[in-house]
Amino acid sequence: MKIGILGTRGIPNYHGGFEQFAEYFSVYLKENGHDVSVYSSSSHPFKEKVYKGVNIIKCYDPEGKIGTVGQFIYDLNCIIDSRTQNFDILLQLGYTSSSIWSRLFPKKTIIVTNMDGLEWKRTKYSKSVQWFLKYAEKLGVKYSNFLISDSLGIQSYLMEKYNVASKFIAYGANLFNNPKESILVKYNLEAYKYSLLIARFEPENNLEIILDGVASSNNKNTFLVIGKHDVNAFGKYLKEKFKNEPNIWFIGGVFNIEHLNNLRYYSNIYFHGHSVGGTNPSLLEAMASKSLIVAHNNEFNKSVLGKSGFYFENSADVKSFIETKVKKEHLQMVESGYNRISECYNWELINNSYLDYFYECSK
Repeated sequence: MKIGILGTRGIPNYHGGFEQFAEYFSVYLKENGHDVSVYSSSSHPFKEKVYKGVNIIKCYDPEGKIGTVGQFIYDLNCIIDSRTQNFDILLQLGYTSSSIWSRLFPKKTIIVTNMDGLEWKRTKYSKSVQWFLKYAEKLGVKYSNFLISDSLGIQSYLMEKYNVASKFIAYGANLFNNPKESILVKYNLEAYKYSLLIARFEPENNLEIILDGVASSNNKNTFLVIGKHDVNAFGKYLKEKFKNEPNIWFIGGVFNIEHLNNLRYYSNIYFHGHSVGGTNPSLLEAMASKSLIVAHNNEFNKSVLGKSGFYFENSADVKSFIETKVKKEHLQMVESGYNRISECYNWELINNSYLDYFYECSK
């Protein structure tokens, strides 16, 4: 098949979850004999036309010059180009900034859309933006031939809201099995004597609840906060609020995957506060890194983690977990989460599920 992938900033991954998936899946498709192209932003640092056999189609992206509106222009440029490519299948990862151009999709190409999370639930957006996101979601459903949900919660929502079926295919993670304690020296840490969270600074990720619990705890071991806290008002607010808590360290973004895996592996507790969206990549990566996980109590997290972790609802819960849970006392739970990745969320399984679904869609 000739397959196109759009909806990301491009590959190799320099940004986030969809980009990581696009990189893994496109290479997998190429290795299985398919002609595959990934749309990539003109600002992407990778300048070659081919990545591991995958065609890179660069399209003009003015986001860096004009802000968020640039995403809509970039998606328009990608869709216009797709009309010239004669793709058998076009995989759309998300729909937010492409939905208004949906009528322009090539008519003879099968459009498969991963519906992502429930973006309109994010409180960072104004009422008018939330309205638009709901409208964009409706267009995404209307103009796609087939839908993919990366969580059972999203699958149920689409059926209840739009009476449409979608294929459940989760996200993936690579199993981590090469710990290097020496990496902790770079961060002035000792194994199992710190806890952490890794997240974007958005209210829906419950960072403030977690940090309130940490600050009120009698356990004053180091608590790492990993994420770009200096890029938005909420991040700056949190850093200011907890500036007098010497055990709470805001260390910014960490993008070296080996470092991240080791930081997760050697932590005492990994807190996961995400509450909006589908299968969250960072939760899977924590499970794959043998973390002891305390996650926000919601259907998305519970469908992934199951009984392989603990759950919090408020800062008092966080305080209690910080004061009472020791990783070495819950290794069976940790191993259970690791095994769930191996059995349900490994990339080979996820990639194969997507390809099988493409065959199904093209019949």
